[in-house]
Amino acid sequence: MFKRPAVALLSILLLAAALAPGLALADDAGKEAPKDAKGEDFKLPPFPADKTVRQSTEVGGRKLGYDATVGSLPVLDEKGKTIADVMFIAYTMPGKDRPVTFALNGGPGASSVYLNLGALGPKRVQFGAEGNSPSDPATAVDNPGTWLDFTDLVFIDPVGTGFSRARIAEDEAKKKFYNTKTDIEYLSRIIYDWLVKNGRLTSKKYLVGESYGGFRGPRITHFLQTRLGVAMNGLVLVSPYLDPTASDNGDLSPLPWMLTLPTISAANLERQGKLSDATMAKVIDYTRGDYVTDLLKGRSDPQALDRIVKRVTELSGLEPEFVRRSGGRLETQAYLREVFRAEGKLGSRYDSNVTAWDPFPFAPEQRTNDPLLDAIIAPTTTAMVDFITRTAGWKYDGRYNALSYEVNRLWDGGDEMRRGSVQELRQSVAVDSKLQVLIVHGWGDLSCPFMASQLIVDQMPIMGDPNRVQVKEYPGGHMFYSRGDSQAALKRDVSRVYTTH
Repeated sequence: MFKRPAVALLSILLLAAALAPGLALADDAGKEAPKDAKGEDFKLPPFPADKTVRQSTEVGGRKLGYDATVGSLPVLDEKGKTIADVMFIAYTMPGKDRPVTFALNGGPGASSVYLNLGALGPKRVQFGAEGNSPSDPATAVDNPGTWLDFTDLVFIDPVGTGFSRARIAEDEAKKKFYNTKTDIEYLSRIIYDWLVKNGRLTSKKYLVGESYGGFRGPRITHFLQTRLGVAMNGLVLVSPYLDPTASDNGDLSPLPWMLTLPTISAANLERQGKLSDATMAKVIDYTRGDYVTDLLKGRSDPQALDRIVKRVTELSGLEPEFVRRSGGRLETQAYLREVFRAEGKLGSRYDSNVTAWDPFPFAPEQRTNDPLLDAIIAPTTTAMVDFITRTAGWKYDGRYNALSYEVNRLWDGGDEMRRGSVQELRQSVAVDSKLQVLIVHGWGDLSCPFMASQLIVDQMPIMGDPNRVQVKEYPGGHMFYSRGDSQAALKRDVSRVYTTH
């Protein structure tokens, strides 16, 4: 949920407090712990014991009783020393043969609070939609879109997010946790350890990842399949960041502009009340056809630019002069300032129709952070810390990071991150002929545009049933589930994944 940084995304992006959960007198994330007179590291106070509380939620007129557990699992090095503590929140119900679903957000540096309190947990807090305010009451209410009625849920906070913490110095934490390869390995082991600890290895198992969590999804699935001996039954990728290089080299390649034009068009259609699968099908056909053809022709066809400007102006709702100056190639941040400039507002790259005032409207470039990212930190942090410390009674004095910019800054993605996760997606589907994959996007998400996933899946070989790997879109942005209708549609589509296998 971060804006795409040099090596990391989340785009998804998005949020969070700069301090990581270290000592009670919060050190910065990853900062080396203080030493005593002999140069020995002080030991961090232990995490509290796992706490379980009985709760209930109403779904479709039916009351569901469930256990909510806040707990932690250690990360061990090769010598058996604990080098980190990973916090999780699990929602479980009694019943034979219930599946279990593991959920991860992205960043890198995001906790799992967004999927938990926004999308699929038993309670939800409203955030991420136009008109939501950081100072709105962070009140958790029953979530009609929860997946708890058909699967148990385990939300994992990677090291440096939520209350999860490293027990080693920053330079070592970068090697053990804040890079593409080791991130996948220790998180896979956390899933394995939770299954063993709770006697759930024989349950049906599913994984859901959002944004950079979507990058993690195929890699964790493949690592579990081939290294730890655990097979996932299904994989749900929410606004995934699968191919970091897809937007490279816009001076030559038409691909970066093919990815963003459909999303910009969707936002314009939504503003007009005309957004639908049918209207978007026409946009996608143009993008795959005349648009990419005219981009490739360039100056070899003197009329190509005129055709592009005319059609892109119609699709985007922008002024023709701006579109012509852009050559019909709409750069994301320039577009987000231009489309609402007359109102003195900025659009969000995570949902371009979610806006905020531009505090520096006359600056040549945007000087403030993404309007959606900054606005969702307060409600999610407040609600989650209140649940963990008061409702569940898991008392800890560290700083909770909904999303840690410090972790994002320390992240070393390298070549492995640039390679993306499409290779592991293909391999996971090939290894298991019954694996179900659902990739879901909001039409209006410019951080992880839906068109990338459509093109990725269209280029995959059909391995058995072509419906095993599907892409679905809904009104909204990166966190389209903030809209009730889109969340309900997501639940309907996801429930089919759980009943297919």
